[in-house]
Amino acid sequence: MARDTKKNRKTEKIVLAYSGGLDTSVILKWLQETYECPVVAYSADIGQKEDWDLVRQKAIDTGASDVVIKDLREEFVRDFLFPMFRANAIYEGGYLLGTSIARPLIAKEQVKVAEEFGADAVSHGATGKGNDQVRFELTYMALNPALKIIAPWRIWDLNSRQKLMDFAKRHGIPVQATRSRPYSMDANLLHISYEGGILEDPWAEPPKDMFVWTKAPEDAPDRPQYIEIDFEKGIPVAIDGERLGPFAIFSKLNQIGAQNGVGRVDLVENRFVGMKSRGVYETPGGAILRTAHMAIESITMDREVMHLRDSLVPRYSELIYYGFWFSPERELMQKLMDESQANVTGTVRLKIYKGNCIVAGRKAEKGLYLPEFATFEADDVYKQADAEGFIRLQGLRLKIRALVEKTRST
Repeated sequence: MARDTKKNRKTEKIVLAYSGGLDTSVILKWLQETYECPVVAYSADIGQKEDWDLVRQKAIDTGASDVVIKDLREEFVRDFLFPMFRANAIYEGGYLLGTSIARPLIAKEQVKVAEEFGADAVSHGATGKGNDQVRFELTYMALNPALKIIAPWRIWDLNSRQKLMDFAKRHGIPVQATRSRPYSMDANLLHISYEGGILEDPWAEPPKDMFVWTKAPEDAPDRPQYIEIDFEKGIPVAIDGERLGPFAIFSKLNQIGAQNGVGRVDLVENRFVGMKSRGVYETPGGAILRTAHMAIESITMDREVMHLRDSLVPRYSELIYYGFWFSPERELMQKLMDESQANVTGTVRLKIYKGNCIVAGRKAEKGLYLPEFATFEADDVYKQADAEGFIRLQGLRLKIRALVEKTRST
């Protein structure tokens, strides 16, 4: 008798992470044909500015049994972006993890939708070459391991864009295909990413008309814009004295950064699956927030706490990039990151100008920067002669090594 495993059980209902683009539209129809069961189209609004009425209608026209669109924008900023920025996360020195941090939230809500609709399977449109398949599926496994996972790109024979187009045409699925943008885009409140196509040559400069969010630095205003950001325990709470909610804070920083050409990044990164990939990103608000957060930390955080925290940032960032947001190690590290922010309260002034985000001032009531100690002028609180003994003790081991080596050489 065959074992009753997830693979050989009949699939009863599937929830698909659906964007309305070519890939997921084809996947929606392919799932219906292949598994002969209802497919729920689920979309997450995380700030990508879609026409959600159009997305809903397209899913219905393609045969979805139900359509669910979730507004996750506030949760995205509050529970995912802000915790990540409290840790100053950055992958390989340049990537602010815009796609990486979105996937666990999308997948988390997808699991919830599956439970609400009594579905026994979930599906996504990530390819078998990229990172997103890992991020989606690790989240499914962490939150509901009983769900069957269907990854069409790893099992079907529609392995080219032309085959996808042909399938869509045969099934009457409307698609908007154009060669004017021969690259892949992903957008949310934190960033827009561009990969593939003309960007696969790492020597080729991205075309100027590719960018849809930020102004080119050379076209940005000729006058700098000054802003002030208030932080409470590492969390931004106000811009120019106006208290705003998480989503409003990030939206405003995006607008300011985009207008002034801030946040463009072009890098070649190491994918989790083993290959290198060239990506171009627009992350205007994120670039501003990270600069401001590090500035307020500089006058409020203890040196050794900062150095210990900083030693963990690459590992923390890797966990997000690799898809381990819902892992015990990330959750443990988050507690340390958040605890390090206990005194990170104050205000940062920034000068935003032609692609640059420059710290112009910082202040904090309980800051650890004390002018009476740091001054180069005469003071009564620091005895410079004390430094002699400090240096002698620091150099003792170096002197001993030198003496031993000299003795051995004679």
